[in-house]
Amino acid sequence: MIGMSDGLRDAMQRWLLHLRGLEGASEQTIIAYGADLRGFLAFMHQHHGESLGVARIARLSTGDMRAWMAHERGRGLSARSLARALSSVKSFIRWLSDREGFDATAPLSARPPRFQRKLPRPLAEDAAVAMIEQVDLQAQDPWVAARDTAVLTLLYGCGLRISEALSLTGADLPLGDSLTIMGKGRKERMVPLLPVARQSVETYLGLCPFPMAQDMPIFRGKRGGALNGRLIAKAMERARMALGLPATATPHAMRHSFATHLLSHGGDLRAIQELLGHASLATTQVYTAVDQARLMEVYRAAHPRR
Repeated sequence: MIGMSDGLRDAMQRWLLHLRGLEGASEQTIIAYGADLRGFLAFMHQHHGESLGVARIARLSTGDMRAWMAHERGRGLSARSLARALSSVKSFIRWLSDREGFDATAPLSARPPRFQRKLPRPLAEDAAVAMIEQVDLQAQDPWVAARDTAVLTLLYGCGLRISEALSLTGADLPLGDSLTIMGKGRKERMVPLLPVARQSVETYLGLCPFPMAQDMPIFRGKRGGALNGRLIAKAMERARMALGLPATATPHAMRHSFATHLLSHGGDLRAIQELLGHASLATTQVYTAVDQARLMEVYRAAHPRR
């Protein structure tokens, strides 16, 4: 970047390597964090009219942070996106201050803008089941239908992310009563495998025309390569149109449905946090708001004095 010293440029690269190696951040996260930080540093270079080095970062003030945030809001960045960018910048400043020994209290005290968190959009229980049944009827090739059904059953039955389901390999076979999943940040968790989910995967394996080597993904595309998650999304698009479901009926909505339905049937929030692989309970607590919102909808629709 123009306006950045070699020392600061090297520090930025080492920070990104730290995120990748020690914190296990995904490649998408690293790309996003790098873009956020480059945007921040570009603004600071223009704001102060001088080349940026580690020493200049050590002198950042609360006013500097406010000026950057005002600039970002002024160019149309949403409060949610700005909060994420601020988190990226703070992560770098905190990491740099630990290594360079300067006091970063001022920039780290900058508060993110408030924004209304979007609630997850789960499917109703009967709609989630209907989605799986509809996908099973769609594909012309029986093994493809069985494959798509097995993937959706894992998303809804185990609360997996689509990337987690598609990362399963022959090394995970034969299936038992649980699955060991490597989630975000390379955090490992164990999830129970319902008999219906195990049977669904085994049905697919019995029909799949490709050999199951230990280092190969379980779920395959039509040419034998790793299945692209976009194909599952397309299968769900066709199914939701046939069922009259909203556009929010996506693969990730099956995971939302898993959590919401567990909670509505008395599931423990801490247990659901573990099953989903959330690092923070606050992330899981959003499903309590979904449950309350649905309860109020039923109340308003059914109460005789509405």
